[in-house]
Amino acid sequence: MRPVILALAAAGAALAACSPKAPEAPSSVAVAEAWCRPTSEGAPTAACYLTLTATADDRLTAVATPLAERGEIHAMDMSGGVMRMRKLEDGVSLPAGAAVNLRPGAEHLMLIGPKQPLKEGESVGLTLTFAKAPAQQVEALVRAAPPAVGGAMGAMGAMDHSGGHH
Repeated sequence: MRPVILALAAAGAALAACSPKAPEAPSSVAVAEAWCRPTSEGAPTAACYLTLTATADDRLTAVATPLAERGEIHAMDMSGGVMRMRKLEDGVSLPAGAAVNLRPGAEHLMLIGPKQPLKEGESVGLTLTFAKAPAQQVEALVRAAPPAVGGAMGAMGAMDHSGGHH
């Protein structure tokens, strides 16, 4: 009887070793402090900012809103003493557990061709698309200054986001 029990135990261990691993828990992304700058009539672009924290490594790959022709993910950086803005074709990396701040003067969301001015106190519906996590709908408050700064716009706060955009 003992050899049969050992054989069954060995067979069970072999099956466990061959069976696929349990799938990873799906990624989810927490969104905090979403806001957009107010724009004037006819502004070609609008900038929005937020903080993203993913539970597993992920990537923000796209942004969309019905209030603009299209949304893009951009970065600003210094190159040869000149501040430059560029579209991030691959989006923004979201390392697991790390808060990623999309903020003025760095990575941010750019709304190209707003269909109406963004007015302070209103909100903008944004759809965020991720490589792994499900797409998420968020409401971004239109305000002149970041929520955490309490009214101070900072050095990059007044920068015109229309330069170099088509």
